[in-house]
Amino acid sequence: MQRIALVAAFVATAGAGLCTRQPVRSRHAMVATREAHATDIGLAVLESGGNAIDAAVAVAFALAVTHPAAGNIGGGGFLLARFADGRSTFIDFRERAPAAASRNMYLGPDGKPTSDSVEGYRASGVPGTVRGLELAHEKYGRKSWADLLDPAVRLAADGFPVSYGLAHSLRSQSTSARLARFAESKRIFLKDGKFYDAGEPLVQPELARTLERIRDRGAKDFYEGETAKLLAADLQAHGGLITLDDLKNYRAIERTPLTGSYRGYTVITAPPPSSGGVGILQMLGVLEGSGYEKSGFGSADELHFLAETMRRYFADRSEYMGDPDFYHVPVAGLLNPHYIEERRRSIDREHATSSATLRPGKLETFESSDTTHYSIVDAEGNAVAVTYTLNNSFGSAVTAAKLGFLLNDEMDDFAAKPGEPNLFGLIQGEANAIQPRKTPLSSMTPTIVLRDGKLYLVVGSPGGPTIINTVFEVLVNVIDFGMNIADAVDAPRLHHQWMPDVLRMERGFSPDTVALLKARGHAVELEDHQGEVAAIRVQDGWLEGDADPRTEGTARGY
Repeated sequence: MQRIALVAAFVATAGAGLCTRQPVRSRHAMVATREAHATDIGLAVLESGGNAIDAAVAVAFALAVTHPAAGNIGGGGFLLARFADGRSTFIDFRERAPAAASRNMYLGPDGKPTSDSVEGYRASGVPGTVRGLELAHEKYGRKSWADLLDPAVRLAADGFPVSYGLAHSLRSQSTSARLARFAESKRIFLKDGKFYDAGEPLVQPELARTLERIRDRGAKDFYEGETAKLLAADLQAHGGLITLDDLKNYRAIERTPLTGSYRGYTVITAPPPSSGGVGILQMLGVLEGSGYEKSGFGSADELHFLAETMRRYFADRSEYMGDPDFYHVPVAGLLNPHYIEERRRSIDREHATSSATLRPGKLETFESSDTTHYSIVDAEGNAVAVTYTLNNSFGSAVTAAKLGFLLNDEMDDFAAKPGEPNLFGLIQGEANAIQPRKTPLSSMTPTIVLRDGKLYLVVGSPGGPTIINTVFEVLVNVIDFGMNIADAVDAPRLHHQWMPDVLRMERGFSPDTVALLKARGHAVELEDHQGEVAAIRVQDGWLEGDADPRTEGTARGY
């Protein structure tokens, strides 16, 4: 109820240009994460002379202890960095399909997708987090690897008090039923069915020993050493596909970020295999010059145009997005100004387009991503945005024997059957069909914005396909509606992903506005929660930080 009241208060005052909540402000550095221990650890690294990359590594390993629903060493993700000297980079440590993966591996005898891609030992792709963090640290970090992992080791070995949110999540029927299917998960996270109370310590000795080995021996332990051997043996014993060779052969990939512009701002964002960066840039392109913002934030006209813009990108996503190492992703065509203009012209300002009649655009004449996010800015002006994931909340629900960490269920991000919806209801095409060693398409969208060539905004969110639209909405809230970062994060959100043909809206929008959208033909469903943004803005010499009030997140600086 507190969350709904906050949104309602926002809607009541936003039109008058009033601030409803102030962000955390600091002069020098800022960390915004999903969980307080991780935030404190990241800030301590910065205060002791580490840079933003160092803090990002320490935060990632801390979240692997304190936020088991999504923080991970058994999953993967993306790291976007923009350095004070103007360089930028993108590190892809997304999970990959095992060598034994096959196109129809998740289809049952009736030809329909099974649940094996979302739960159990066959659901996991080869984890990338440890390798990706090591690559980032080796190329751009400053402090010793051991110093950055020590806090996470101590948290796992000594324990930390379970938060109310974590205790509630573990007790929920959906989570507890999934975790209870697997003995290690039930023992560690459910206390063998007795459950944790808020404030009770969660001690994870197996995870502590795993983190100690990674601290002392580096990523090599996870991919070739004792941890790798234990992991591969456990998976093979239970019908999983990941082998020791799959682990040995995993490599993180450094890619060039996508860069675009919107109303004079420079937007640096995630390239494929993320579908989010292309989506952000295409949707911003559709908005630019449309005048959609003139009707005001939260109006039926504004929300209708946003929803129709989202609908069109997700139709394109279903056809054209995949792993660029296996498939030619037509980025230039999807972002071509003439193509974007064509998509803009197809929007009826008064009526919702039926998704059944809307197809992916024709590019022939134009062609030349449960999860968590954190944002960090250091005292030198280096900025890092990291989104990493296990996919579903608590991943595949499998905890690796003797290792203490949950495994991902990222194989569900492939198109198990092209044209059929996945866990998130997304319809995906041949470009994202399963192939050995291929990376599944992701929605994770870490994004950095510059104003006049200088750092302005660092943002990202978890939330499956809603990630793309959540980041998109925060950007336009700041740029088009002049909100401070706290108000931009607090503002109620909406989501349309083409199929299913539903406009999902957070509770808190005006009932009259919702009625007007229904009258235009939108099938509206109200929801309590969309996304968990962690963001930092640079404004008038201050860093403004905010971690979403929808969560137990924190932002702190010095």
